Amino acid sequence: MKDKIKIDIVSDVVCPWCTIGYKRLEKAIAVLNMEDQVEIEWQPFELNPNMPAEGQNLKEHIAEKYGSTEEQQQESQQRMIDAGEELGFTFDYFDGMRMANTFEAHVLLDYAKAFGKQTELKMQLTKAFFSERKDVSKREVLKQALLDVGLNAEEGLSTLDNEEARYHVRTEQNYWKNSGVNSVPTIVFDRKSAVTGAQPVDVFKQILTEIAAEA
Repeated sequence: MKDKIKIDIVSDVVCPWCTIGYKRLEKAIAVLNMEDQVEIEWQPFELNPNMPAEGQNLKEHIAEKYGSTEEQQQESQQRMIDAGEELGFTFDYFDGMRMANTFEAHVLLDYAKAFGKQTELKMQLTKAFFSERKDVSKREVLKQALLDVGLNAEEGLSTLDNEEARYHVRTEQNYWKNSGVNSVPTIVFDRKSAVTGAQPVDVFKQILTEIAAEA
């Protein structure tokens, strides 16, 4: 039995291109019938580690952070909506949408790892934020996401107040930053090679095929 291909996806819950990138990777894996040959682990990256608890209006946030005009933002959002549609994911951008703090979401993703539910929870949180207009910094939203994927909500939520669990996520974040990850998604294969951004399905197919051939 040869080892599985280990894929680390460094990403944030509120990063649209992370969702698009993962969905394209998922498609490549399915087309190649490699579901049993890969192991995916999600790694924490906060796009906005200093985001206050109440969040920030998305338009203001994007304008402040990237200097984008409203027109540029609309064009970019339309690109994401179209890319999402192709992959069966709904991006619902609306007036008054707010960027949220995602630290506690990352703590829960770390918790979900032990139960093999990380990808499911990641997609549930992403869907809550982008498709269901929910604030993923709120504990009731996090609780619902845990329930939706069949995890123990009370146990999961208790990790949010556990200093060790919080410290572990910060340590992991620092590890990836210190490894040179400064934009997400960064998708790392067997901790040897990496690609950044939402690559096309064909690129992922090529990478996976090459790695499998080497093995």
